[in-house]
Amino acid sequence: MTILGFDLGHRGTVEAEHWLTTLFAGSPPVPGPVACTHLVHGPRPRVVVTIAGASPGVAASDSEAALAAVADHRAGRAGRAVLFPGIRSLTGTMTVATMLAESAIDEVVVLGGPPCSPDTVIDTRDFVRPQYRDGRLVLMATPAPGGLIAPFEVPNPTPCCANH
Repeated sequence: MTILGFDLGHRGTVEAEHWLTTLFAGSPPVPGPVACTHLVHGPRPRVVVTIAGASPGVAASDSEAALAAVADHRAGRAGRAVLFPGIRSLTGTMTVATMLAESAIDEVVVLGGPPCSPDTVIDTRDFVRPQYRDGRLVLMATPAPGGLIAPFEVPNPTPCCANH
């Protein structure tokens, strides 16, 4: 499968996700690409995007950061999935078994709580961003009110030092 890398200078994941949304006009091709964001550290921090399974009609980048992100995506070493098969069905609450059956997510891991079972109910908050780990797409979750779990990453995080 072809994986393309795009090093367009996105300053954060929100900007990179907005670019992906406009690129696919809110309706990715069926069965759908796997699009990931990758953080680039160093003197020019930014977010690189990789897309597997679709050619968006935009020239891919050949920067060192884009090529490294493509290699990580291909190997399943890294990448925060923004678009992936089944993402549109991951809304509201559902069991972990349903999430795994209806999407490309391979595993749900709960941080700071007991391991989840197939019957554990997850409140998706309509914002699910699994990450590649050891060749598998893994959603990190956390305990949530009411005995539920929820994705660790929240849709609208409070910026650091927002009250200062």
